[in-house]
Amino acid sequence: MKASILAIDYHLPLAVLTNGDLAGEFPEWNEQAIFAKTGITERHIAATDEYASDLAFAAATKLFSHPGLDKTWVEALVVCTQSPDYLLPSTACLLQDRLGLSRTVAAFDFTLGCSGFVYGLSLVKGMIESGQIKNAVLVTADTYSKYLGPADRSVRTLFGDGAAACWITAVEQEKESIGPFVFGTDGSGASHLMLRQSASRGFSQTDTAPSPPCYLTMNGPEIFRFTLDAVPASVQALCVKAGTRIDEVDLFVFHQANVYMLEHLRQKINIPTEKFYVHMQHCGNTVSSTIPIALKEAVDEGRLKPGMNVMLVGFGVGLSWAATFVRWGDFKSPSLP
Repeated sequence: MKASILAIDYHLPLAVLTNGDLAGEFPEWNEQAIFAKTGITERHIAATDEYASDLAFAAATKLFSHPGLDKTWVEALVVCTQSPDYLLPSTACLLQDRLGLSRTVAAFDFTLGCSGFVYGLSLVKGMIESGQIKNAVLVTADTYSKYLGPADRSVRTLFGDGAAACWITAVEQEKESIGPFVFGTDGSGASHLMLRQSASRGFSQTDTAPSPPCYLTMNGPEIFRFTLDAVPASVQALCVKAGTRIDEVDLFVFHQANVYMLEHLRQKINIPTEKFYVHMQHCGNTVSSTIPIALKEAVDEGRLKPGMNVMLVGFGVGLSWAATFVRWGDFKSPSLP
């Protein structure tokens, strides 16, 4: 049995922050300048009382509405988030109850950002192909907007909130539908994208006064340099591991960081424009959800079709990166009851 993606859906919050809104706050930047730098015209922002579990619930509910799927078949709920509702309990436990999933479901969180979806595919693949389960839902959900300083235009122009849900099932075939994988970590660069004083290091029961707001800090130039070094090397390593040439890949879906970075990567790796999928104009950088959102949109637009070999590459906060192949919809019979 092999693991295969069966369906994906996603949800974005209703509130929208446009480039016009941002230009009103930062007069030194106009709408066109923001779009030229980021490739984004608007991003969706969670309401004050809206959190990662709310977006995740909406995305999973959409997924379960797909024809032929029944949530009673889910045996594992894996949630990737860096903006959990609480430090404890895990968001997956909250989501299991709210979705009405069985009490026999395995539910857990893992904390990764931009590489999280690819790491999550590896985790679920391992659970399925080791025979532990047959059906799992991988959820990515982040509300980075709650971490952004109101005066920090560098991050407010980039990040949007969102969640995605992906059904992964066991299929009866010998050929892999997901994999192989390559991974990478460089914790020496952790400070380049960090939310300081946000967990145990920022919490003290002896504090007598409220702590000042803690905002995300990003060293854009260092992140850019890291990306241009790590991603091309990962692409090459994955092709070698899979015994595949770059020109044999049908579609490339990278983490949707910003259009400036993506275009530099495309040119450096020498990927044809028609094989390089970008979808972030109307949602921004949704962190862990950018790749699954792009996959869903590529399917809806007819860019991603059954049998195509897709390379997925996530990279960012950590510093962390991961890459894999997915053969889209190439399975015989899903292991559904």
